[in-house]
Amino acid sequence: MPLTTAPEESFSASVDRMVDRALAHVKLPPGLAGEIKAVNSVLQVQFPVKLRDGSYHVFKGWRAVHSTHRLPTKGGIRYAPHVSQDEVEALAALMTYKCAIADVPFGGAKGALIIDPRQHDAAEMEAITRRFTRELVEHEFMSPSGNVPAPDMGTGAREMAWMADEYKRLRPQDINHLGCVTGKPVTAGGIRGRVEATGRGVQYVLREFFRHPEDVQRAKLTGGLQGKRMVVQGLGNVGYHAAKFLSEEDGVRVIAILEHDGLLFAPDGLAVEAVRQHISARGGVTGFAGNAQHQPDSRAGLELECDILLPAAMENQITVHNAARVRAPLLVEAANGPVSFAADEILRQRGVVILPDALVNCGGVVVSYFEWIKNLSHIRFGRMQRRLDEHRGEQFANALEQMTGKAVPAALRADLTAGADELALVRSGLDDTMRLAYQEIRTVLLNEPAVQDFRTAAFVVALRKIGTTHLEMGV
Repeated sequence: MPLTTAPEESFSASVDRMVDRALAHVKLPPGLAGEIKAVNSVLQVQFPVKLRDGSYHVFKGWRAVHSTHRLPTKGGIRYAPHVSQDEVEALAALMTYKCAIADVPFGGAKGALIIDPRQHDAAEMEAITRRFTRELVEHEFMSPSGNVPAPDMGTGAREMAWMADEYKRLRPQDINHLGCVTGKPVTAGGIRGRVEATGRGVQYVLREFFRHPEDVQRAKLTGGLQGKRMVVQGLGNVGYHAAKFLSEEDGVRVIAILEHDGLLFAPDGLAVEAVRQHISARGGVTGFAGNAQHQPDSRAGLELECDILLPAAMENQITVHNAARVRAPLLVEAANGPVSFAADEILRQRGVVILPDALVNCGGVVVSYFEWIKNLSHIRFGRMQRRLDEHRGEQFANALEQMTGKAVPAALRADLTAGADELALVRSGLDDTMRLAYQEIRTVLLNEPAVQDFRTAAFVVALRKIGTTHLEMGV
């Protein structure tokens, strides 16, 4: 049977097409589908900043709000030299669907600034970030109750700390000022586990996938994660943590890592931490002295034979031009929109199982939700119950010793008497959220024969929840 192809579309059009495919399986009142898909508002700003050499540069940026069916709206701030309003709108829409899938009570938003962070020192980055923050706050596109940014490509805890401090300076009367952004340093109101949250979420979704033999068979695979060959595109924050956790804790063999300056390939597996350290020091994979072959064409790595392909870089990496040559039976979207709609159609026809971005990479917003709650409640997780848990564990260990007449081994006693701290609670909550989201999607896939892939099932879950909320609001 010949593969059908469609012309490539913009990022936002590609997302809408995927949503349209799911809408065929969702009953909504006339016109509500259009309301759900529409981007509510977009702020475009341009502002000058004086640089250290005395020159002025005008920066251009956006903040898009896709849906306010839940408040606040939530979504990262991206710093990149090549970013557009269409990209921001597409990412904002994906955030709406992610939050619904994960049962996080936020609407979707996204922001971006056209900038190459590598061209500016810390002092300039701070000045630029604070000025961008003022634009967002003054136009009511940033607040703890209305619109909460987070880190994304090109930003991190440092930028979030600057934004939070600037918001506090502009709104000193807001006692919840720390909740104006998430992804902050722990010492500035952040939460433990946020930095690696998206990568951890990828791991938890894959673990859940391999707990279901029928799903594994759907991808023409067998067994568990141990020994599976994985190709990772992009060893940034998400790709690095996902690859590190899966290789070190689950026995996955990372056979290739794709970066901007080429790919590393090692059939016996790469040491992810060593590659990461090399990239941090050298800016790319070139010159890595480990057991790997280096090839300059990184995109060719997407076509390597493997069990799991993990694109964790940019959108539109797998398109009509290379989808037919992808040889991985299981594709896990750790990035936002790495597969275009047209490529998705080709891969579906070929029987490739895709775990979609709207599920796989929502770990960041889940832990951002925990951080936001922590900021608004003004108390760290674990403070109320940790010592109580330790006391009850001690009582249980003592009871075991009395009943058996034997001493409880020291390692077991330590496990029994350890009260959950903030990091343990965050990981537990993230694991539970990712597993339940996967199971909800899987239920649609199994019980509704017309829905034949995980992406469509994920959007069906999201659309039904969002539609119900709109109807309850009287829309």
